[in-house]
Amino acid sequence: MQSRDMMMFDKTEKIGKSIVQHGPNNDRAYLMKLHNNDVGNIVEQLYNLTILKRYSKIFAKVPELALDTFKENNFKVEASIPKLYAGKETGYFLAQYFSSYRSYISRKQKKLIKRIVAESSEPYDESGLELPARYNIRPLGPEDAGLLASLYKKVFQVYPFPIFNEEYLLSTMATHVSYFGVFRGSELVAASSAEMDYDQKNAELTDFATHPDHRGKKLAFFLLRKMESYMSAKGVKTLYTIARSVSPGMNKTFGRCGYQFGGTLVNNTLIGESIESMNIWYKHLMLPEATE
Repeated sequence: MQSRDMMMFDKTEKIGKSIVQHGPNNDRAYLMKLHNNDVGNIVEQLYNLTILKRYSKIFAKVPELALDTFKENNFKVEASIPKLYAGKETGYFLAQYFSSYRSYISRKQKKLIKRIVAESSEPYDESGLELPARYNIRPLGPEDAGLLASLYKKVFQVYPFPIFNEEYLLSTMATHVSYFGVFRGSELVAASSAEMDYDQKNAELTDFATHPDHRGKKLAFFLLRKMESYMSAKGVKTLYTIARSVSPGMNKTFGRCGYQFGGTLVNNTLIGESIESMNIWYKHLMLPEATE
């Protein structure tokens, strides 16, 4: 495997008016955001791209209006989120495989995922939980991009997106991603992000990282609660995450904070040392009432 500094990340580009990520790292084409104008022809374009590049999976996130089109073309639903789009329309995560190996999960792994999901659904008793002394949490700005890139380099060997690159972080901050950090003094020791779809009033909560020296303090929990408050104030209606299916920590962080399990994406994402299956968790926010 390539080192982090040498690896080429998968491309994110437009097909028609829709946004697609694809490349050899995740070995897939990922329809991230479908434009209504492309519903009639996007499947053929994804198929052509996948055959040309010899990817082993097409992964698509689509609203309910496109569901029949994809199912008629042999896509299977792997997960779903009610009210993902504008707080009204269900969102579906669909897949088509071009390799039997890519679509296979062992019975042992299925049992492990099922157990982790069950254990993650027990709610927290939050009555005594406080951010540890000498730690503080806040949104991150452009001036923090260098610290953020350095933290991600310490925590992740590989990642689906170039979060180790300061310019990438700055560009996403300027458009659609809000980053949050936990500091101890001047040191950034944990971080996360909320990737917002302003039009559809949803946000993906992702990029959680805690410095190895500061683990065990539930910093991801405090980041999650901070992001929920921030997103609610922004008018976001639905939050979700795509978590490593066999990572108890992140599944429990979301499941015990009231998030619902939406399904498992099979052999979906390059993270760590290999392509892993991922769990979907989601939550609908109680938005603040408007004041007269």
